Amino acid sequence: MSTSAGPDVTGAIRAALLRGDYVPRQRLIEADLCEQFGASRSGVRSALQQLAAEGLVEMQRNRGARVREITFAEAVEVTEVRMVLEGLIAARAAERVSAVQAEELRGIGADMAQAVADGELMAYSDLNARLHRRVRDIAGHETANQVVERLRAQMVRHQFMLSLVPGRARLSLPQHQRIIAAIVAGDPVEAEAAMRDHVASVVEALRALEACRNRVS
Repeated sequence: MSTSAGPDVTGAIRAALLRGDYVPRQRLIEADLCEQFGASRSGVRSALQQLAAEGLVEMQRNRGARVREITFAEAVEVTEVRMVLEGLIAARAAERVSAVQAEELRGIGADMAQAVADGELMAYSDLNARLHRRVRDIAGHETANQVVERLRAQMVRHQFMLSLVPGRARLSLPQHQRIIAAIVAGDPVEAEAAMRDHVASVVEALRALEACRNRVS
């Protein structure tokens, strides 16, 4: 059994949270996590503290840790911050993209279009995440990448809900195609504008989803 509190333990628990293995407000019992991830109690405790700092977990006095529930209001604020950062990242990617990388982005765009045509919403959602990840990789802006990744992690459940909204994929596809075209063309101004417009539409979609849920409740 590992006795370290290193990034492997933190990463494993983070990945489980992002997969949806735990539900919001679910208690995270240290003994169970030790057994599940083959880690020491101190390693798990350190990991939970790190994940609390990232906003994925909340520590409750005398009750331990639980999965933090992100409200729609928080999700909107997180996405507004992402809009600025991902615009910067898209602009940087347009300045740095290589011919090989451009071809890869075109391929992802083609796969996204096919997924929409086939009605494969989960495949489209996976490709969406892949596209944004590759744009971040191409940009190579480590500070922005790290911040966006932490913000994205907090949004995983809301992103999943959005991916299942009827018509959402067809609406976002041309937005992603515009982003790809701008980056491939090496146009940082248009790439930033395209990315910001896309993420702004996510903000509006979140607000609409919240309004719908409020009407139902």
